[in-house]
Amino acid sequence: MNKYESLYIITPELEDEAIKAIVEKFSALVSANGGEVEKIDEWGRRRLAYLIDYKSEGYYVLMQFAGNHELPHELERNLRNDENILRFIVTVREA
Repeated sequence: MNKYESLYIITPELEDEAIKAIVEKFSALVSANGGEVEKIDEWGRRRLAYLIDYKSEGYYVLMQFAGNHELPHELERNLRNDENILRFIVTVREA
């Protein structure tokens, strides 16, 4: 299994319960596709370097996971289709 990490920014207008639900949704997606979530690090609300959709803040989440080579594509597809995600990146992590 390859090791990956994903950093995504959630829109800041959501309440805490909705943010937790989104974090759980993406960690469950990794598990459902045969992956294993190793660590979820919620950085919280932070100021963006530049405006995205007229927003100056976002809720940052860093997720480290392991899975097969198809898993990052599926995760990116789901992140792209979620309207509450401002930006995301999925990268290969060195062992």
